[in-house]
Amino acid sequence: MFSEEIFYSLALRHCPLIGDIIFRKLVGEVGSAKNVWEFSKSGLNNIYGIGRKISHEIGNPEHLKFAEKELKFCEKHQIKINIRHLGELPKFLQECDDAPAILYQKGDFNPELHSVSIVGTRNISSYGKHFIHDFLEAVKHEKLQTISGLALGVDTEVHEMSVQFNIPTVAILAHGFHTLYPQKNKKLSEKILAEGGALFTEFNSTQKPDRENFIQRNRVIAGLSPATIVVETAFGGGSISTATFANNYNRDVFALPGKITDKYSQGCNQLIFQNKATAISTITSLVKQIGFIKNHARTGELFPSSEIKIQLPEHQQTILNCLHREKPLSLDELAENLEIPTFKILPDLLQLELLGLVKALSGRQYLAM
Repeated sequence: MFSEEIFYSLALRHCPLIGDIIFRKLVGEVGSAKNVWEFSKSGLNNIYGIGRKISHEIGNPEHLKFAEKELKFCEKHQIKINIRHLGELPKFLQECDDAPAILYQKGDFNPELHSVSIVGTRNISSYGKHFIHDFLEAVKHEKLQTISGLALGVDTEVHEMSVQFNIPTVAILAHGFHTLYPQKNKKLSEKILAEGGALFTEFNSTQKPDRENFIQRNRVIAGLSPATIVVETAFGGGSISTATFANNYNRDVFALPGKITDKYSQGCNQLIFQNKATAISTITSLVKQIGFIKNHARTGELFPSSEIKIQLPEHQQTILNCLHREKPLSLDELAENLEIPTFKILPDLLQLELLGLVKALSGRQYLAM
């Protein structure tokens, strides 16, 4: 059985012009979705930013009919309804200012597992497939769950490889649970649920996979994890929006660099160049940067694997020596310390980042690795 507050939340969110931000504002001002629904029109009009068009729809019995129908649908199909203002969203998503007011869920989401979002183009190459396979194989014994969007290409590969390595995986949909897009991945979605994963959507059972829904869906993919990995994407690909959301949420973003002539590496290269993503140099360094430190790592030091020592040019070594491992330095501070113009330092910083020796943070700040 669903609570009264869920019922009124569905009705309120169904009102035209009431998106997630307005919903949050109304509930914050009045106390609950039920209170908003029963609030006087004059009281609603006095709330800053709430005009007559919005307040006119609140109380409309048609939205209550929708909510009743939606609850029956969710009950029939064993769909959980998570309400943000009740603190029911997954922790990292709950922190986002523009998080969904309502998040529908099928299956299990384990809050104790470390989440990593992995996204990319529908036109995945063998390079992208090998990376996904190698990364997931490296972390298969960690307490990890993967997040992606169930689209063809990179998303499908992430979900399938996760299932293969017995890693719980979570798919974020761009439509309601009355359908499944792409239809080709219906069996995969069932497999995700059977193997202990989950499906999430913010869209109700009347909403189709419209084009604009996919960008909206991408913010949930970014919001659910402390780290997002972009495998392959072209300039302006959908994954760029996921990376942008992740940056706006102050989350870590990593991108797989590739040849400048490869169309679906150009978006990743651009993210790295613009300091919007950290370049992935090796699987080992990525695993460390994301934070998976194996319990048996100290034992492994008795049998160290051989690593290639890179002989850096003197000017790059000078830059590296100037950086700290814990306290980030801005580009301007670095230029001042070295007495070198910023435009001369940037190419070397990018090269050091590609080598996995430097980590770029937001605001053009850098750490030695």
